[in-house]
Parts: sequence; structure tokens; C-alpha cells
Amino acid sequence: MADLQWTHQVEMRGDRVVKRYTGDDLELAGREWRALTLLAEHAPGLAPRPIALEPPAPPASGGAVTMSRLPGVPLRSLPDPGVYAKHLARAVGELHAAVPRGVLAHLPERPWQLGPLVAHVKQWCARWRPREPLADRAVREGARWLEGWRPGDEGVTPVFGAGDGNLANFLWDGARVRIVDFEESGRSDRAFELSEISQHVAMWVDGEVDVLAHVGLTPAEERRLDGCRRLHALMWLFILSPEGPRNPPGTFRRQAGRVLRSLGA
Repeated sequence: MADLQWTHQVEMRGDRVVKRYTGDDLELAGREWRALTLLAEHAPGLAPRPIALEPPAPPASGGAVTMSRLPGVPLRSLPDPGVYAKHLARAVGELHAAVPRGVLAHLPERPWQLGPLVAHVKQWCARWRPREPLADRAVREGARWLEGWRPGDEGVTPVFGAGDGNLANFLWDGARVRIVDFEESGRSDRAFELSEISQHVAMWVDGEVDVLAHVGLTPAEERRLDGCRRLHALMWLFILSPEGPRNPPGTFRRQAGRVLRSLGA
């Protein structure tokens, strides 16, 4: 999963960016290139323009993508990113609607979609070792809920998903939000993608960015979103459990509280 490890290195070269991929997943460069190519055709300006693809050459290289350098600054670096939530929601909506349904239907599913993610989180729950009362309770209640959750296909609206809701991947250029980082992209569904974005630690750890306040969903999508948000909150509990340096002290315990609130427990 991309959030558990560094997957790339970035080189700035004037008006170009070279993104070199690391790790065992040899599909990263291909997914990024496919996304940039599709968006250049169907939503020009929303994402970087693809320039060159260097295929993977294992074991030394996972490949590289050269792309145009977008103007703007990451939303996470701004003092009050919540102010830009409406612009963020508009960009995400443009991304989701960009790829025509006929094309979208033939794209591979994005990594860590609903089924694989549920299976992985269940494994994490089963392997959990007692740590502290609040987190232990969050894992216990989350595992109980997950065993009984049956999302099915209700509320599935096919979209093209970026696969990474990190606030740092959304750039404000003074007029609009643009999007970078598509190595985990692919076919997805709207409720799942909005859940992944809204529950990303970057969307709340320094101040809430309420992107969901600016989107309209059908009742079926709302129900699916509710379950997906619980799933992603539980996922983040495990991702944050090492208490690394990338987030403020206490983030893990705050996440345990978020899990319990999402479950009404």
C-alpha cells in the first residue's frame, strides 16, 4: 500500500518533473502514465502532461515518468487548507467524470479497492496485539463491525480514481486545484474514492478539510460512503500505529477516537 512506504523519488528539471519509482510494484510507472495520458485527452490542465515513459528494468529500476511541471502549491502547505475545500471537491469531481464510461469499463481496477482492502484490514485486526485501551477497543469494535458489513454493489457509481487522497497531491494555483500522483490510479467507484480522500490523515491532522460538504450523493451512495468511511478510518488506525515522524505526536490516539466515533461506539 502506497501510504506504508516511499514508492518514488521526484526530480525537478525546470518546467519538467521526473518521477522515478522504487519498490516491488512494477506497475506504478504504467499506472501513472496511463492516467496522465487519459487526463491529457479528457481533462486537459487538471493533471501534468505526460512527456516520456521509461519502462521498469528490474531489479534496478521501477521505471520513470517525465511530465510537465504544474503551477501551484500543495494544499497541505497552506495555513488554512479547509478554505479550499470547495475547489478541491470541484477538481475531484472533474477527475471522477473525466474518463468516458466506455473507456473506463476497460481499465484495470485501482489497487486496494474495496474487496482487497477489506481482506487486508481483517488480517490486521486478527494480528493486533494489545497496546493501549482506546486503540484496543477501536480494533475490537472495528473487527466486529467489519465481520458483519456487506456492502454489495448498491451505490456503486463507476469513476476514474487517483487512489491517493493525500492533501499534498492537490495543488492550488490561485484559481483552481490541480492533481498530481496517479501511481495507484484506476477504475473505482465514487463513494469509495470520496471516502478514501475524506479519511486520509492529511485531511484532518492539521485542521479539518471537509470535502464531503461540497459534493452531492444519491441515498445509495451515501450509505456506501458511510461504510467505506468506517473501513478507511480503521485502515488508518493500523497505518498510523507506528507513530512515525510524518505526523504530530498523538495522531495515532486521535485516530483511535475517530474510529470509535465513526462506529458510534
